[in-house]
Amino acid sequence: MTDFSGVPGAPQSSDLPLLHALATDLADAHYTVDGVADFLGESAAAALGRDQLVPALLRCRDEAQQENPATVNVMILLWLVGEDLDRDLLDTAFPRTRTGGLLALGLLEPAAAAPGTDAGGSSTADRFRAAVDLRPYGIASPESASPESASPEAASPEAADPEAASNLWVASDLGAHQRPGVLRHDHVLGIGQASLSLAQLTIRRSVDRALDLGTGCGIQAFHLLRHARHVTATDISERALAFTRFNMLLNAKALELDPQRLQDRVSLRLGSMLEPVAGEKFDLVVSNPPFVITPRAEGEDPEGRFTYRDGGMAGDEIVATLMRTMHQVLVPGGTAQMLGNWEIQGSDLADTTDAETAGAEPLRWSGRIESWLPPETDAWVIQREVLEPAEYAEMWLRDAAENRDRAEYLSSYAAYLADFASREVTAVGFGSVFLRRRAAPEAAPLRRFEEITHALEQPVGPHLGAAVGRFDWLAAHPSLHDEYLEVADDVTEERHARPGAEHPGVILLRQGAGLRRTNLMSTELTGFVSASDGELSVGQIIGALAALLGRPDPDFSSSLEAEVRNLVLDGFLIPAAR
Repeated sequence: MTDFSGVPGAPQSSDLPLLHALATDLADAHYTVDGVADFLGESAAAALGRDQLVPALLRCRDEAQQENPATVNVMILLWLVGEDLDRDLLDTAFPRTRTGGLLALGLLEPAAAAPGTDAGGSSTADRFRAAVDLRPYGIASPESASPESASPEAASPEAADPEAASNLWVASDLGAHQRPGVLRHDHVLGIGQASLSLAQLTIRRSVDRALDLGTGCGIQAFHLLRHARHVTATDISERALAFTRFNMLLNAKALELDPQRLQDRVSLRLGSMLEPVAGEKFDLVVSNPPFVITPRAEGEDPEGRFTYRDGGMAGDEIVATLMRTMHQVLVPGGTAQMLGNWEIQGSDLADTTDAETAGAEPLRWSGRIESWLPPETDAWVIQREVLEPAEYAEMWLRDAAENRDRAEYLSSYAAYLADFASREVTAVGFGSVFLRRRAAPEAAPLRRFEEITHALEQPVGPHLGAAVGRFDWLAAHPSLHDEYLEVADDVTEERHARPGAEHPGVILLRQGAGLRRTNLMSTELTGFVSASDGELSVGQIIGALAALLGRPDPDFSSSLEAEVRNLVLDGFLIPAAR
């Protein structure tokens, strides 16, 4: 099997006219991000984002009593709420696809009702339920460099202009809140916070070849197609690749794909890690890999793993392996961005603090991560969250609905704790990883490890790209003496003083955009920033401050320039346009 169009238990994508008919029915019903939100109203839409279905269900039932109910009502009931629906109702809502077409596409299955008739008297043979989740998604137009976080359950106030968004639909497996019970082990994850986070942090630049490693239902590939000539999507699951192919063809028009020649822009590959693309090179790799740390058991059955989150390796080895080997599939200057988690072992947790101030020493948790990096790889790791082992176990057992059977839950929970204890794990860190294969191996590598737990401006990808550009600019300017700097537009100064004090005791520099950093300022650094308007060079400003403060010693100048370099790296100061 090479095209993944007919994988059992997954959406079928060989009938292109039928897929076109479905896309037309969905569009005509206004089954879009805005259409669903407008229909449900703010409160019900927000509840749906928390996986609470009742407000949406009540809104849909009210609509069903109207003389001419909106067609979008049926689609919400079917796919977002998970209700059983009559054939006649489905035929009316999908005039081109009809119930038979939805069944042929693998999107419906007979309702699992008791034999006989339901409470309304309809034969159960004429009632159906969703076999998959199919929901709208918004993605920024090709003219926009930033992805939009826009789905019924994850719409964001930081989303891009809705007028510039394409309306897409994404099929994935139903979640536990829609279909009770433990998830199937080859579950294909849909639109979640992790996938949205990765889309928002990816640096969008035009590239020739991009790789979506562990594509799942294809969300990252959607975004990559907006700025990559060709996208290769890999996964260890045939079902995941079947979902991705279905989603690509269902959205062919919006993604500017030729359904008859999908291979011209998209290649689907089955396999683990980097094996499916061995020997190939890419300009950009994005990945939300199955990084969840899972207890390993002797003689365990690989079929028993949740493939969407469990890569089958012990501890955090899947993240370590990718960081060690990613350069092998990158062109010189090529970049990779991924999500991951890592174990914090022994006493490393003691130094886990929010490192906002410039010049902070690397946190001790970074030592293991840095040891995974080959010499030719730049790296910037941002830790966003830290969980204790018990919290980690609870989260992932709940994620797959494994907390419903008391005995199984107790056994799995204990296995997690024992596994962490065997490696002296005191916490688990979550975050993002930026990697780059250096075009000039002799250059000093980018090695940045920091913890940022506060809210960031979204999408943050453009700001990360600008920060990497500033690192390169600084590397090309080992001395700033003859350079001219100015304060970035989003920077403000904040002063704190005791009542009646003549001078402030604390001066903070704050960013209003991007990573929204805060920097604790010294008197001399405050003076430097105040004078940075692009009119005087760095050397001139430092010389004036040295004379003003009576500090002619060379150490003063070199120390202040080092602090200035940190402010440039963090984006408080930027090269002046001259």
